[in-house]
Amino acid sequence: MSERLQAIRGMHDVLPDRAPVWQHLEDRARTVVEGYGYREMRTPLLEPVELFKRSIGEVTDIVEKEMYAFEDRGGDRLALRPEGTASCVRAAIEHALLDQPQRIWYRGPMFRRERPQRGRYRQFHQIGVEAFGLAGPDIDLEIIAMTRRLWQALGLTDLRLELNSLGDSAERGRYRTDLVAHLRAHADRLDDDSRRRLDTNPLRVLDSKNPDLAPVIAAAPSLLDYLGEASRAHFDGLCAGLDAAGIAYQINPRLVRGLDYYNRTVFEWITDALGAQGTVCAGGRYDGLVAQLGGRDTPAVGFALGIERLLDLIDTSAVATGPDAYLVALGDAAAAAAPGLAERLRDAVPGLKLLVHCGGGSFKSQFKKADKSGARVALILGDDEAAQGTVSVKPLRGGGEQRTLSFEEAVATLRDADPAH
Repeated sequence: MSERLQAIRGMHDVLPDRAPVWQHLEDRARTVVEGYGYREMRTPLLEPVELFKRSIGEVTDIVEKEMYAFEDRGGDRLALRPEGTASCVRAAIEHALLDQPQRIWYRGPMFRRERPQRGRYRQFHQIGVEAFGLAGPDIDLEIIAMTRRLWQALGLTDLRLELNSLGDSAERGRYRTDLVAHLRAHADRLDDDSRRRLDTNPLRVLDSKNPDLAPVIAAAPSLLDYLGEASRAHFDGLCAGLDAAGIAYQINPRLVRGLDYYNRTVFEWITDALGAQGTVCAGGRYDGLVAQLGGRDTPAVGFALGIERLLDLIDTSAVATGPDAYLVALGDAAAAAAPGLAERLRDAVPGLKLLVHCGGGSFKSQFKKADKSGARVALILGDDEAAQGTVSVKPLRGGGEQRTLSFEEAVATLRDADPAH
């Protein structure tokens, strides 16, 4: 017997019983973001390695340790995309979309070679939003309000919003100098990872999860104290907008994010229900990235949310995973008529999920399979019903009597049983 193959560690199959839960989340997300006027973009899974080196930063953990990068047979250096923003920016520049403001959203798999654990996978899935060409705090407010509306649509109430400003490059440069001086003064208390970051990406030390560093980080200077007039006005404007919209938030001066391209607004939605992997949505402004990747200066802001992490939070007990109806046919005439009846029902009830029994069998065995399918109702077609143009409808969930109905009555019953129809 050949050796049985398995999925790569950290990459998971989404099986048919679980797929409807993914669709539930994705459908609600699409409805929310398109309700704000955002349009979907789909980009390739493979991109040039240089795209992520120039956007994310060569000294980030993603590029240094986690990115799947390789040379193909033609000698090109390629990478499986580790995040979606850089690809959206590349596509917007390449296809000349930035002559006017753009609101874009995307969804799909991303790849990072991390140590697999709950909430952290080597292939994971994100939904993201990017807005180009809008510089004010009003667009920052819009995308945060959008995320809040999505949590409401998913029935999530236990998320908190943390907010910070990274200022502009000159302000961040002055802060970096003072932060490095502070960290060097406590070099004996830093771990190896933090010492390595001192000369490359010292702001990332603020995001360390090492509890031994907490006192050093708490005593570090606050980036908010280094904001100039314009950055401060932008941040204050966003906070005022959140207050007016009734969106609660916490200002976290240690929130820096892990990608080099951010400036000014950064934010995260966090839960305490997932342990260390508590960030389910994060984003901010990246006003310099378009120019950095070869376009003209274009303000931009966006976010990405992790689908797997959200699925661990939402209540999926009410998500239907089976068909709406299961059609059982008893007798030769009924078996011959069943496919035609099924097509007429699908025509009359758009979106109906109707499973037709195939393979014959006794009434008992067919009905057992109908119940096991998870269908809401069984449609029973016998030879007599086929001759009379009727069908029997028996509820399988929640009780109710079996009734013999005309085609029109059966259609009305199927429509009434599911508000989606």
